[in-house]
Amino acid sequence: MKCTLSARGLRGLFLAFSLFGAGLATAQAANPSMLNDFKFDAPTFIHKLPFAKYDVVLQVSEDDPERWALVLNNAQNILDAVGQENARVVVVAYGPGLRMLLKNSPQAKRIASLNDEGIEFDACHNTMEGMAKKLGHLPVLVPQAVIVPAGVLRIMQLEHAGFEYIKP
Repeated sequence: MKCTLSARGLRGLFLAFSLFGAGLATAQAANPSMLNDFKFDAPTFIHKLPFAKYDVVLQVSEDDPERWALVLNNAQNILDAVGQENARVVVVAYGPGLRMLLKNSPQAKRIASLNDEGIEFDACHNTMEGMAKKLGHLPVLVPQAVIVPAGVLRIMQLEHAGFEYIKP
């Protein structure tokens, strides 16, 4: 079986791949990312909280707006109980739970507000790639979402660093 492409077909294929690559870069450029500098033994964070005494990671892996509200309530309750400057709270969303961090999420405004209080929202890149296969492009996230290589890996990293793990 012989396969040939004309110069025009080759240019079209090149253009399609170029646009697809540019779309990936654009989608990722809008959000902070740990894709190129993720080090398991040295977690990094968006918010500087040098005096945090309590470290908590909350998992979101379900496509359930009621569960999302519960997670965000838990995050807020932690800050209210121990003080904003005393807690580092990271919410990690992956699988169906990544929908919570989509730009058009019903929780988008609340995520922005909680981010302003120092809560970090991490989005699983593996899930984003899976969604891109169905959508034809990477999903657009709320601007506060931080892209991590894998949600489960991020949770493992944070637990390894001493974070308390909570799955509401």
